[in-house]
Amino acid sequence: MPYYKGMRVNAFGLPISKSGLGSRIKKKNRKRNFYYKAFNSPFTKDSPKTLVLMYDVIEAKKKERDWLRRQLINFEYIMIQRSVWVGPSPLPEEFLNYVRAMGLKAHLKTFKLAKAYTGKESIFK
Repeated sequence: MPYYKGMRVNAFGLPISKSGLGSRIKKKNRKRNFYYKAFNSPFTKDSPKTLVLMYDVIEAKKKERDWLRRQLINFEYIMIQRSVWVGPSPLPEEFLNYVRAMGLKAHLKTFKLAKAYTGKESIFK
């Protein structure tokens, strides 16, 4: 077995640990990977977009915010601005309960539109 600077190395020059299982040391405060639940969309592509959803999620909850964006895309929502989305309503109750459990409900505001959004409207006539 070849050696490099007193340590055994494999054919690629990578160190070989003595235990053979690797020398990964578990850190006490390391967060475990948490995979957020994915919801299937109850909406179709042609569902009328009658709900505006706005959110302001703090930077400390970045993973939750990114999960929310992916879920809104899954629900056929359209991004108007980075934190303003329009899509079909009502949102599934199971989804809203999960958002509440994650602590995001206080950061969300929803508004029901009187007329469905098509994206073709112009404020300038």
